Amino acid sequence: MTEFFQLLLSGMATGSIYALAALGFTLLWQASGTINFAQGEFVMLPAFMMLIGMNHGLNLAMSFALSCFMSILVLGWAFKRGLVDPLFKFGMMPIVVATIGLSIAMRNGVRGGYSSSPQPFPNLFPDTLFHIGEVTVSATDIGTFVLALLLVLVTQMFLSKTITGRAMQAVAQNTESASVLGIDVPKMIFYTFAINALLASAAALLVTPTYLAKFDMGASLGTKAFFAAIIGGFNNTRGALLGGLIVGVSENLASSYVSAEYKDAVALIVFMIVILFKPQGLLGTKEERKV
Repeated sequence: MTEFFQLLLSGMATGSIYALAALGFTLLWQASGTINFAQGEFVMLPAFMMLIGMNHGLNLAMSFALSCFMSILVLGWAFKRGLVDPLFKFGMMPIVVATIGLSIAMRNGVRGGYSSSPQPFPNLFPDTLFHIGEVTVSATDIGTFVLALLLVLVTQMFLSKTITGRAMQAVAQNTESASVLGIDVPKMIFYTFAINALLASAAALLVTPTYLAKFDMGASLGTKAFFAAIIGGFNNTRGALLGGLIVGVSENLASSYVSAEYKDAVALIVFMIVILFKPQGLLGTKEERKV
């Protein structure tokens, strides 16, 4: 039982990172009907931005701030204006194909332009272990879970409690009606892309110390985040959190109690089970969407 609780807590920490990336999938889909299959690389790139900043004498906090700014510029504004806007009028498939191509280009660009070797990354949290009864939990797991959970909840509160957030939700539900009501639709959609970029930077800060900065780190992360978003419900931001936790915990338990070889297959198995019995996801709702 002690091992189970340790696996559960560790899985929740990993799952909360998946939830951050999954929330990006959900936000982009709700606001602009965009599915970004380069989402994993959107986490990978800020990690290397932070490394470059630290290599030039900046501390971790300053490097993170710089990566947030650059992420909004490159992964938010440039991604929207340079790829999504020109292709949106042609439907979903060109965007899907383009973002798959973008993910490949970003991986190869980092591998060729920086390094193909894993790079160490400083940990945001101290190397401290806490003992709760017979269960041993690291400060990294606790800090990662708490910070990621806080970011997800703050994002949800922003969307539901602020005027801008409600305007973004109105755009997500019906762009024509939102425009008639005087909402600046392009601006609200850009805000969504910017928030996605910031969440990706935060995910990079949390995940990279454990998994190291690698040019291909986004491939697995992006796939699991996509499954997590669908498992929880692609049209529900709370579903991203639930789906991420389910994937993270399931991976840990399967790796320990079944076989480590099945760890990466767990997200796919859970995804197939959920999509078979509840296609809209666990917290998702059936709805007609007009863009």
